[in-house]
Amino acid sequence: MTSPRTGGQILVDQLITHGVEQLFCVPGESFLAVLDALHDASIAVTVCRQEGGAAMMAEAQGKLTGKPGICFVTRGPGATNASAGVHIAHQDSTPLLLFVGQVARDALGREAFQELDYGAVFGSMAKWVVQIDDPARVPELISRAFHVATSGRPGPVVIALPEDMLTEAATVADALPYAVAETHPGAAQIAELQQRLEAAERPVVILGGSRWSDSAVQQFAGFAEAFALPVYCSFRRQMLFSARHPSYGGDLGLGANPKLLQAIRGSDLVLLIGGRLSEVPSQGYELIGIPTPQQALVHVNADADELGKLYRATQAIHATPQAFAAAVAPLRPSAPPAWAATTAQAHQDFLAWSDPAPIRIPGPLQMGEIMTHLREVLPADTIFCNGAGNFATWVHRFWPFTTFASQLAPTSGSMGYGLPAGVGGKRLWPQREVVVFAGDGDFLMHGQEFATAVQYGLPIIVVLLDNAMYGTIRMHQEKHYPGRISATQLKNPDFRGYAEVFGGHGERVTTTEEFGPALARARASGKPAILHCLLDPEAITPGSTLQSIRKAALAAS
Repeated sequence: MTSPRTGGQILVDQLITHGVEQLFCVPGESFLAVLDALHDASIAVTVCRQEGGAAMMAEAQGKLTGKPGICFVTRGPGATNASAGVHIAHQDSTPLLLFVGQVARDALGREAFQELDYGAVFGSMAKWVVQIDDPARVPELISRAFHVATSGRPGPVVIALPEDMLTEAATVADALPYAVAETHPGAAQIAELQQRLEAAERPVVILGGSRWSDSAVQQFAGFAEAFALPVYCSFRRQMLFSARHPSYGGDLGLGANPKLLQAIRGSDLVLLIGGRLSEVPSQGYELIGIPTPQQALVHVNADADELGKLYRATQAIHATPQAFAAAVAPLRPSAPPAWAATTAQAHQDFLAWSDPAPIRIPGPLQMGEIMTHLREVLPADTIFCNGAGNFATWVHRFWPFTTFASQLAPTSGSMGYGLPAGVGGKRLWPQREVVVFAGDGDFLMHGQEFATAVQYGLPIIVVLLDNAMYGTIRMHQEKHYPGRISATQLKNPDFRGYAEVFGGHGERVTTTEEFGPALARARASGKPAILHCLLDPEAITPGSTLQSIRKAALAAS
């Protein structure tokens, strides 16, 4: 029989049992007993500056590893601050455990200091919300939380911890380590899929979702090459297929290549693996029909509830991407695929679309040349991180993702994600280079987490594109209300100085020629660095200016 332990100690012991090596937190008095138990634990604790940043760091680690990211925040405002990270984990299908302090059990229901009903607050964006009222049930409920977060379609679990429960003692055994179950396709389903491929004339593949692995990505790449299948990645899922692969045709993001969209609309068989084909990748739900696609659809998903939810599949396969990739890896076509030339053309279309060399924008800082330089000097496995904004287009369109677990970007479109995600990624894998792309408005959503990077000696590089406005919103303003600028202008600090006063390395970049040496100095500094890049406000996208958008809107009105 084990000895009595406090609820806080039992909880930390369960995290160790389930393989947790790192966690992120903003400390609070509501879970002091957990902090005390962590004092002697083997878990590395990263202390953050705001709960939203902490939750995003944890989510980033969940995205990279497929294991639940771990975050602790205090009750009330701490929980609501963290909700942005929970929403990202929900829409991005990322395993995440958010532990939230709660008032003492004898004060529940009285609207005590910072009390919240966490089931009501997080119910629409978490897979499960639970409050642990008995320390003897901590092993049971934490085990269940790990299984829920990682099973089917992964997602966030929120666990509320009454502060008096954490100090109460109980005698209870630890749970066994959690294990993720893979759902495998049947042999008959794989045989049917091969028959559909043999009968198709214009098949396409779309990869998305989570529950992939490096081996699954490699296995599927071999299958795609054998069948000469054109492969497209869903929104912000480009790390699932190498841009150098001869089958790669690009990504279904915002401002997608028109030739890519034409190829999918003209296909006669769509193989959708892992993803949901939600609003952005489906181009506003118009790429294929809802509920009945105009093309034959084979939908492979780890969660049975996602099959038929939006699209009535011709063939629905309930399987995880890892198990599915292993099942199709040995398949070979009975004859050379008739569409091989079309696939080769799709790859050439992608290469032309993603070539930054011809891009010219207003101003002395040419982002096309900067992207070319990054492609020349950075390792192929560099982890690129970004939040939300037009600036992200430079990464998504022009950086060739070739390595699994090299992309941290929110499909939920959450601003402020890039910097904390970069901290999470660098804390996980310090040997990997981490580059954060951020806009000026985006960066200051969680810019205080630069202090976290400095505190833990994490030499991430932030490429901060400053056009003194909320650029995406301004672009939409010019489209719909041309010339009527409202609530989108920003007055920014000197971000070079910002980096330096925090103890990092700062550079100010105003011309293309300044960027390369500034990047080299930042990489050599061994410190977290900000490259404050002054971008002409007219350069709103790689292919258009604010003036051209305004003129087109006025001409159409």
